Amino acid sequence: MSPYLEIVGIQEQESFKVWTHGYPYETVRWHFHPEYELNYITETSGRYFVGDHTGTFAPGQLCMMGPNLPHNWVSDVPRGEHVERRCIVLQFSGKCIRRGIEAFPELGRLERLLADSQRGILFSEPVAQRAATLLTALLEAQGIQRIHGFLSLLELLAQAPDSTLLATAAYRPDPEGYRSSMINQVLGLLAQNAHERITEPDLARYAGMETSAFSRFFRRHTGVPFVQYVNRLRVNHACELLISTDKPVTEVCYDCGFNNLSNFNRQFLALKAMPPSQFRRYHRLNVLAEAPG
Repeated sequence: MSPYLEIVGIQEQESFKVWTHGYPYETVRWHFHPEYELNYITETSGRYFVGDHTGTFAPGQLCMMGPNLPHNWVSDVPRGEHVERRCIVLQFSGKCIRRGIEAFPELGRLERLLADSQRGILFSEPVAQRAATLLTALLEAQGIQRIHGFLSLLELLAQAPDSTLLATAAYRPDPEGYRSSMINQVLGLLAQNAHERITEPDLARYAGMETSAFSRFFRRHTGVPFVQYVNRLRVNHACELLISTDKPVTEVCYDCGFNNLSNFNRQFLALKAMPPSQFRRYHRLNVLAEAPG
């Protein structure tokens, strides 16, 4: 079965993304993405899959996956039950870390870690415990402290003894082949064009399906209805514009593909728990609080 493409969505003002999710969750499926990933299990046990490797996991497990390496963690949780926080996830792009290595030659010691992650790395329990403290702090860290914590984490992992490579040396990810599957073509098209007035019937025609069949197909593969998925992409793009530009909220609304301000405000509030203007104000207050002086 071809893995699904996950759209990570690291924002322009960030060098990495660190977040938590529960179980079940929409990204808990056999999937891949171009970014590096660290996955620390905080609760549940079950089976995990990385490339052509399969094994069992429990709380305290820490793994690192390189770009486009398919992976999935399936928890042994009874149907209908929900776990609030199953894991902490940190994702960063190869482009970002390569620029860092070019700017700071001392970061060259990370090269082996990055290379090994192409097969997936399982870290020892003592290393995982120390990494968990850093990952938890990164969930709340801001500014330079955020970068310091990130680099400290990578240094810990680069020096970690007793790590295990997971996928066999012969395993080769095939991202172009993965992307050729229809759902990944659809998700890629959405990621590039969510700000346009793209509709579900448009994508149904693109996929060669009736709209009702496409709706079921899309929800089965993403875990959410089409409109909800598109609104999330648009709100995330709005956050980037609110932070990186001085555009009025109304202009941001239309630039992101919403066709009226009231719907934009309603969707933004539902996903970010505050209106767009307050989001921008909070971000600027945080920037001022972090400024030296």
